[in-house]
Amino acid sequence: MFLHRLSRVGFRIARTSMPVSRSSTSRSYFGAIFNRYMHQMTNHHFSTTATNEACEGQANKEKISVTFVNKDGEEKTISVPLGMSILEAAHENDIELEGACEGSLACSTCHVIVMDVNYYNKLEEPTDEENDMLDLAFGLTETSRLGCQVIAKPELDGIRLALPFATHNFAVDGYLQTIQNMHEIKALFGMAFLLFFKIAFSLKIKKFILESCFKK
Repeated sequence: MFLHRLSRVGFRIARTSMPVSRSSTSRSYFGAIFNRYMHQMTNHHFSTTATNEACEGQANKEKISVTFVNKDGEEKTISVPLGMSILEAAHENDIELEGACEGSLACSTCHVIVMDVNYYNKLEEPTDEENDMLDLAFGLTETSRLGCQVIAKPELDGIRLALPFATHNFAVDGYLQTIQNMHEIKALFGMAFLLFFKIAFSLKIKKFILESCFKK
């Protein structure tokens, strides 16, 4: 009888102690989950920071540094996105580079001078149209280019460009005379020369005929 009662008391003690054990286990379990969650959040934060730094670094790599030197010797350095023309970059940063024809190769007002021949040699060869316009540029040099034709690329990072003292914009009585196509102008000169030659030859023939008639 005594053993039976003792076993029942032991059973009750075991039952009353079980919730405490479960509660302790639950707290330990949820505490472990919470710590794991906070650890993941911390790692995620650092990962995001690293990603942002990588994005910023990539953005910086997609731009180059260009320095403009005006007629007074004052310098202004700007960041130019890859693929953008020097003319566009100048306009976006309030640099006095005219570009009257807006990059259509019909004027020489965006004339710039590459100050370092090493950078000049990294540029694409100028087209015939650009050379035609450069021939009309004020203060032409061996390293002159049109800003609308110089496109930002990685190897031009650090390039320095001098702005000429003046530009030729073909202004006549307040009206901007732009040349749309120099090849057409050349063709017109060629036709005029042929016409002149034809007239001169015709007059010479007529003169020869008249002289022959008088001799007879």
